[in-house]
Amino acid sequence: MALLLVSLCLAAVIFLYFANNPLNHTRKFMIRRFVNWFPLGMSYAFLYMGRYNLNVAKNALGDMMTKEQFGLIFAAGTITYGFSFLLNGPIVDKIGGKKGIIIATLGAAIMNMAMGGATYLYMMGRLKTNMVVLFSVLFALNMFFQSYGAVSIIKVKAYWFHVRERGVFGAIFGTLISFGVYFAFDWGQAIVEASKLHPTDTSWFTGMIQHLFAIDTLTTNATWLVFFIPSFLLVVWALIDMVLLKDSPKEANFDDFDTADASSGDDENVQITMSLVLKKVFSSPIMYTIALVDFTSGVLRNGIMQWYLVFAHEMKDKDPVYFAGTEFFTKNWGLLLCLTGIIGGFVAGMVSDRLFQSRRGPPAAINNMIMIVLLAVMAFFLFSNPTVVGSAAVLMTLAVIGVHSLMSGTAAADFGGKKMTATASGIVDGCVYLGSGLQSLAIGYLSAKSWAYWPLFLIPFAIMGLFLSIKMWNELPKATKEYILRMEKEEEAKQNANATNQVADPV
Repeated sequence: MALLLVSLCLAAVIFLYFANNPLNHTRKFMIRRFVNWFPLGMSYAFLYMGRYNLNVAKNALGDMMTKEQFGLIFAAGTITYGFSFLLNGPIVDKIGGKKGIIIATLGAAIMNMAMGGATYLYMMGRLKTNMVVLFSVLFALNMFFQSYGAVSIIKVKAYWFHVRERGVFGAIFGTLISFGVYFAFDWGQAIVEASKLHPTDTSWFTGMIQHLFAIDTLTTNATWLVFFIPSFLLVVWALIDMVLLKDSPKEANFDDFDTADASSGDDENVQITMSLVLKKVFSSPIMYTIALVDFTSGVLRNGIMQWYLVFAHEMKDKDPVYFAGTEFFTKNWGLLLCLTGIIGGFVAGMVSDRLFQSRRGPPAAINNMIMIVLLAVMAFFLFSNPTVVGSAAVLMTLAVIGVHSLMSGTAAADFGGKKMTATASGIVDGCVYLGSGLQSLAIGYLSAKSWAYWPLFLIPFAIMGLFLSIKMWNELPKATKEYILRMEKEEEAKQNANATNQVADPV
């Protein structure tokens, strides 16, 4: 049933993509662009599976990995991810998104295999080194390669999508994140359940996993498969990208076009150097604002997505009655995050393009206001009503994916320009994971004292995100403003011509 719902959502996303064509591209171009972004996007989704499988492994390992240890490991990875963009953003601007996504998928595949091997050795009693140190290093390396993924997908997008189309692409970007979360949590949990020595589930998937890996011949659960299987899937998508992906329309035998972003009007002969890119990005006040908004979204997104399952799992022993009220959410966590993330991404993207002339600040401000209310609700009902808390946590992801897809997936590319979009979006996305690293350390520490601190810690960041989003309410790249003004004048001239014709030739 869950797979059917996700498939229907994917079909809806594809339909909306083809239905949204404000620049009247040819059908041939629309199909080729779909063939370009779909495998690129699925690669990014499976990168998420190879990222948040650590969360699933933590719950499967139980006391072998405490939440304080998990917080340290996850923080090591996210902080590495955040600073990696200073290096790989300019690199992807130079080598292109195709090579960048291949580096991301193959590098993450290797690191997931290494984490799987470490988990195997640890569970078999053969690993004598400190688990926190080893997993922190491996997960940090995994996140270093993962960081090539976001900048690569946005780098390719910048050449294929006009600014007036990017709100919807931001929605597609949010959808891909949502699929990745579904793959990580629900598929990952299915792998964990199927890899148990004595599984309670009797589905065909469990039987296949048991047969393929001969789990019944071992003496412990094969939890390491939650790392090995995503690594295999990443290799498959890397091979597909090698064949289908093109960095620009010109490489796919179409004419390049002016995307009306910050690079519009730039001299094509100017050599783009790393120092020029960094100078332009770091001298832009609007880029600082976008980065700070995304910093708050990183705290908020992973502050909910990373910790709700841990919270619910702990309540199992403390309050079995309360835990029973969380079962719907824990069993369908990945699916619920997927569905709400898709809705949040599309609503934010379409509101931005259709109601606010492709301004990204207004829908981001609205979503932050929603998150403030939801966090207050969570804080009030945290220990008394599991249904309200679970529902608020799920709706939080709807709002925060909307903010993240607008900032990292869209605004950074708009104001960075297609030539520098990897560096611009990389710095912005890096701030997301610096925020994620901060919350990982803080909530890991605070929740050990009391879970009551959990939503209270997040509320100030939603307030900060609201303030910053309001600050950028009217911001648009100069070229986008000129394009919108030109389109309005053309529409006005068309209406005047129609009115004149009606007067001259009344019915």
